[in-house]
Amino acid sequence: MSSIYGKLFSVSTWGESHGEAVGAVIDGCPAGIPLDAAEIQAAMDRRRPGQNALVTPRNEADSVRILSGVFEGKTTGTPICLAVWNQNQHSGDYSEMANWYRPGHADLTYDLKYGFRDYRGGGRASARETLARVAAGAVANKILKTACGTEILSWVESVGEVDSHVDFSQVTAEAIEASPVRCPDPEASAKMEARIREAKLAKDSVGAVLALEIRKPPVALGEPVFDKVQAVLAGAMLSIPAVKGFEIGEGFRAARMKGSEHNDTIRFENGKFHTLTNHAGGVLGGITNGETIRCRLAFKPTATILQPQETAGRDKQNGVLSARGRHDPCVAIRAPVIVESMAAIALVNLYLEQKARC
Repeated sequence: MSSIYGKLFSVSTWGESHGEAVGAVIDGCPAGIPLDAAEIQAAMDRRRPGQNALVTPRNEADSVRILSGVFEGKTTGTPICLAVWNQNQHSGDYSEMANWYRPGHADLTYDLKYGFRDYRGGGRASARETLARVAAGAVANKILKTACGTEILSWVESVGEVDSHVDFSQVTAEAIEASPVRCPDPEASAKMEARIREAKLAKDSVGAVLALEIRKPPVALGEPVFDKVQAVLAGAMLSIPAVKGFEIGEGFRAARMKGSEHNDTIRFENGKFHTLTNHAGGVLGGITNGETIRCRLAFKPTATILQPQETAGRDKQNGVLSARGRHDPCVAIRAPVIVESMAAIALVNLYLEQKARC
């Protein structure tokens, strides 16, 4: 079913934005992995709402509880159930949306598919569903770090027309988290903050581009021909709400390059193969070559804005919707940990497949 991701490390997310709780069930996590709630909570805190004036003011602690699958601080190999109780819903803010379809949102398509929908906060279409991915991603990340020393980082590279200029290899988690917009370029960060405040004041929203870097990925991951690494990562990333584009390595810029420019020279030195450049983004033929995996994701502007918008309703009448509620003027600045989590979940599945083969 569509709420289950992964084969060997299977993640099933459940819950709605304005329901009792949101969470995930992980099946296939290896036994004996050291894990406690504090490690998962650290990731949850990076995603949670109400962090600063640039994000939705919905005030949720997003405290995660491990309900099963962990004993004496280690995973048991049985299903791990993770749950977060919702505590600060304002469902009344969505009463107008019981009839009107929000432009740019999933209201219309959910109704067309199911003939019924939870209009409070968007139900399963709400970005709040991603907290379950972050909880599961923290477990996947722990497996990759423990087994391979893999480090996964994501940050905001641009907001609207404001671009940053950083050396990917020099970016650190500390520099990302020091910025209120999670951009490790201090000068660009200040400009991005101003751009988001401008959009918020205009009761509008703005899009962004996120970078993703996976350092020390396991070698030889990827299952030709349909489960290539870039295909698996693209599927994982495009499943994140608001993501409209994905590229790996040079991506679309590769279309403007010559083969002599794009090909990465291969060397064998110090007992291993490596490439002098990394235009391919760490993947050749859909299989990891050990170099850093580099990707970019395009996030659209938040769909729900507070400006009046022309739309249609369930009664098939046209009209104007003046939305209410608490929404991010730029949803992407809370998204780096979501991107990191989905990358970890995707890669740990490929890692376990390769381990099973070997």
